[in-house]
Amino acid sequence: MDTVKTVGIAGTGLIGAGWAARLLVRGLDVVAYDVAPAAEAKLRAAIDVAWPSMLKLIQDPNPKRGQLIFTTDLAAMASRADFVHEAAPEREALKIKLFRDIDAIARPDVIIASSSSGFLPTRLQSECKHPERVIIGHPFNPVYLLPLVETVPGERTSKDAMDRAGVYFESIGMHVLRLKKEIDGYICDRLQEALWREALHILNKGIGTTEDIDDSIVYSAGMRWAFMGSFLTYHLAGGPGGMRDFIKQFDPTLELPWTDLPFPKWNDTLEKRLVEGCEAQAHGRTVAEIEAKRNDVLVDMMHLFKQHGVGAGLVLQREEESARKRATRWTRGAKIAAPVARHRGIVQSAWVDYNGHMSDAYYLLAFGDALDAFFRYIGDDEAYRATGQTFFTAETHLNYFREMKAGDTFAIETQLIGCDEKRMHLFHRMLDTKGELVATNEIMQLHVDQKSGKVSPMRADLFEALSAVKEAHKNLPKPAELGRVMEVKMK
Repeated sequence: MDTVKTVGIAGTGLIGAGWAARLLVRGLDVVAYDVAPAAEAKLRAAIDVAWPSMLKLIQDPNPKRGQLIFTTDLAAMASRADFVHEAAPEREALKIKLFRDIDAIARPDVIIASSSSGFLPTRLQSECKHPERVIIGHPFNPVYLLPLVETVPGERTSKDAMDRAGVYFESIGMHVLRLKKEIDGYICDRLQEALWREALHILNKGIGTTEDIDDSIVYSAGMRWAFMGSFLTYHLAGGPGGMRDFIKQFDPTLELPWTDLPFPKWNDTLEKRLVEGCEAQAHGRTVAEIEAKRNDVLVDMMHLFKQHGVGAGLVLQREEESARKRATRWTRGAKIAAPVARHRGIVQSAWVDYNGHMSDAYYLLAFGDALDAFFRYIGDDEAYRATGQTFFTAETHLNYFREMKAGDTFAIETQLIGCDEKRMHLFHRMLDTKGELVATNEIMQLHVDQKSGKVSPMRADLFEALSAVKEAHKNLPKPAELGRVMEVKMK
């Protein structure tokens, strides 16, 4: 949604701050409104907490950061915004008044999306002069990492507003779950509420501790739910016949006495078990420490899911593909950097070994990403590879100079040592934030026709680009590590 450049946020608590972080890291400007004491300081602190995890997720250590403006003047926010997120406390009367006031100020084309986790949009738009642009845009904590947003229309919400909101949410790296009509609690919170009620009954009856109940999810169904959900899980449980056979095998009427969905009557014993159980699970860790670990796990899960093309990984994959399409490519006559700097990255927590340092294999992975970026620069992309033409590695050498830890940022620059119509000889340098050498990678690539399975000349436009890079790099100093051979000299 290219018309959205500045986003307004009404309410800067946990959810509002999460929206702000997600937007700023993607280059959008944010005008945040709140009247709570110390709200601005808390907002900026929350963004600082979110920032490292977002950089790891989107793999850009130095993104173009949007501008953050904080205000206690609602009109100053609403008048500047191209899209508004309402993230005020979950009190319906407060939200209805807030929507009425924002609606009176914002341009008629500006969508106003409530982050409410359960209120009906028809109620929230009831006092607006332009109710057609009011929707629910319900995210999940942490908003800056989890990609799902539920969009819900009210009785007077327009299809155009829902369509435009969907485009906007996808542009900021989200997966849109568009409800067909409104319902209290929407979809996700109704499912979470059902599980929460049953968990409280089990706890109340003394059947298991809070940790036991959480373990029952963490070590089993939760792993499947993360990328398959409930219905597909049960579809597989039916065997080759899928859901049809599942229904035949298991009672579809749900009359078995397996659930107690109404809330148990609240009592001091249940409250004590709940509070003490959760504190015991924390094992002395602060909420901030648990939050940091949660963020690392979520980032690693989404990158893993991206590898397998499932679940939340598909959203990350889509955003990365969009970024690659926007990346600069060589054009005739364009100035070429010497060396070419095309890739920056962050050491992922999954890349770290038992010594707390980046494992050898992941240096090669990082250099592979840099190689891919160079390929795209000269025109070797998905469309080119679809023709059956590609490059294969014939030989590679690595040298290590410095240790890297999780969260460290790096840049990789590429020097073309030599090329002909069938080969290219490249040299990569990995540099830390101080510009000091971390590692090097020397690599020989052969151009291959996959249909014939033989080395073949590359397409003329790629060779023209490669030749231009060679000309720009011809006077660069020869790397000291080039062609280095390992040996232990005998006395």
